[in-house]
Amino acid sequence: MSVLTYDLVVIGGGPAGYAAAMRGIDFGKRVCLIEKERVGGAGVYNGALSSKTLWEISQKVASVNDTIAGKGREPFYLSWNDVIDTVEEAVFERKFQYSCHIKLLQTETITKPLTYERGAARFVSEHEIEITHEGETKIIRGKNIVIATGSRPRKMPNVLVDEQTILTSDGIENLKDYPKSLVIVGAGVIGCEYATIFSNFGKTKVHIIDRQDRILPFEDEDISSIVSTNLEEKGVIIHHNAQLERLENLGNEVEYELSYPDGRKEIIRVEKALLSIGRIPNYESLNLEAAGVSMSKRGMHIGDDDTQTNVPHIYAAGDVSGRIALVNMGEIEGRHAVEKIMGTATDRLNYDNICTIMFLQPEVAAVGLNEQQCIEKNIPVKVVKIDYSVIARAIAMRKTEGFFKIIVTNDKEMKVLGMRAVGEHASSAIQAIGLLIKLNMSISVISELVHPHPSIVEGIQECVRMLLNKSIFKSSVFKDKLACYSLVDGIKTPLERL
Repeated sequence: MSVLTYDLVVIGGGPAGYAAAMRGIDFGKRVCLIEKERVGGAGVYNGALSSKTLWEISQKVASVNDTIAGKGREPFYLSWNDVIDTVEEAVFERKFQYSCHIKLLQTETITKPLTYERGAARFVSEHEIEITHEGETKIIRGKNIVIATGSRPRKMPNVLVDEQTILTSDGIENLKDYPKSLVIVGAGVIGCEYATIFSNFGKTKVHIIDRQDRILPFEDEDISSIVSTNLEEKGVIIHHNAQLERLENLGNEVEYELSYPDGRKEIIRVEKALLSIGRIPNYESLNLEAAGVSMSKRGMHIGDDDTQTNVPHIYAAGDVSGRIALVNMGEIEGRHAVEKIMGTATDRLNYDNICTIMFLQPEVAAVGLNEQQCIEKNIPVKVVKIDYSVIARAIAMRKTEGFFKIIVTNDKEMKVLGMRAVGEHASSAIQAIGLLIKLNMSISVISELVHPHPSIVEGIQECVRMLLNKSIFKSSVFKDKLACYSLVDGIKTPLERL
């Protein structure tokens, strides 16, 4: 039996793998995409799309209830079935797009550049891959190979995760109704996002177990504080500085035990538990040894140098490479890997200007460095901050909670190092700053740009004008709304501004 040979074989049909396959087609190459379950991966199912759809629905419910609060009206609720129906509609829409796209590429284009194989893949040599599906196997050959097999939720040893009572993000849609109470293990981005979602719906008493003294410890304290305060105002109990000693699945409820630095212990029972303690890469079934692919020094991810593994024609992209587990970065890495294969990638990937969104209350968007990173790296900077309450669009929306914060070099050039946006439309406000970071440009280019009015992004322009000492509102007057200061050796010094 002859073995089909492809210019490019991509293992994994999630965001990174799909992007890699499509980039291969751009170069006119013969591409085979292998996926053992569902194209789209965690970018669609049990991950980015589904969880963000949940967040969007919960935000609408919370916004309605905020509006009618104090007007003598009963709170508005959606049934859990209605919520899940909407999530499933969103997932189906994206799934349908992928399915149609693949089918058309395979059947209705002249060149038929794509072959889609359903099944589990494993290496049998450095160029040969065995595909198993429904008891049948075949072997294909790839001149170049991209591994993009994604990741799965991390579980805890000695904890029974049945995705019914103790859940990971994979099991959220197994819920039959809002849980009366829920403990979330992990106070990082995903844990706080689910705490936001369930507290927004107003039907669940939410607890978060936080090993540190504040949630989102990787972000500046002003961001952590505003998110934490809002969660607590919605009734969320945050167990700070808590060590989880025990988490027990009792069938219809969960019992957990906490200990604290002062010696206190606490035992609490809730209806459900959600583990949000990170993700681990999917590589165990690939038989990487047969291809000679090495793991990273930590042994937890596939080792790579700018997406290229130790085997020159084999690449790794997305979660499996252990860098930044984001859909947008997975797609960029997948495309970059193919461009390296084709010899068109002239620069290494740069992870310094990655735009991220945290779906919290309020929404948080980030790009580049934050203040505490600048302090840790001993980088002298200037920082400017503007409160949402002085931005016309935020006033019009009646959404004045939040702020913009821009960090620049502490010199005359004032090149942008980072930005944090907290509040309504935050995710739409950071792309221009991300571009300035990529281009290594000064903030002055934004100061005279005519922004649409009224818009949230006008706040960015006002930040820039404050740094240039030509702002409409003066920080010396609105000291509680505007701030402009330098950070040198960790010492904050207000900048003299009119």
